[in-house]
Amino acid sequence: MASGKKKSTPGTIKNRRASYDYELGDQFVVGLQLTGAETKNLRLGHGNLRGAYATLKDGELWLINAQITGTNGIPISESDQTRNRKLLAKRREIETMAAAKQQGLTIVPLALLTKGRYIKLRLGMGRGKKHYDKRETIKRRDTDRDLRRAT
Repeated sequence: MASGKKKSTPGTIKNRRASYDYELGDQFVVGLQLTGAETKNLRLGHGNLRGAYATLKDGELWLINAQITGTNGIPISESDQTRNRKLLAKRREIETMAAAKQQGLTIVPLALLTKGRYIKLRLGMGRGKKHYDKRETIKRRDTDRDLRRAT
């Protein structure tokens, strides 16, 4: 593999920075309100969750700043690539997320699940890591990698 990037498993588009930037807690799986072209492009793997987040507006969940790019055969206009998308969740889940948001947690999109009939989004409740926590994570990952190489 010359590119050096890890490929995600088929059927998922992951936000790999989420576990690095946040201490993650509870996770929820919710649906998305998409157009046909967006659905088609996500199934082809043309989505990006870097920098995306979810927020509550008027008792509804919204996905902000997630990018879905088009292909030659299925174009998506520039303005629609990063539009706000409504998330479909149960009322009890929305209330749980609202309570966690009051405690200072952030709703972070972790992965887009495109394998089944419906496209779903895995959300996690996270607290932002400080700079020294990130360095500690890097150090722990390096020592684990060295131990695996040694055995």
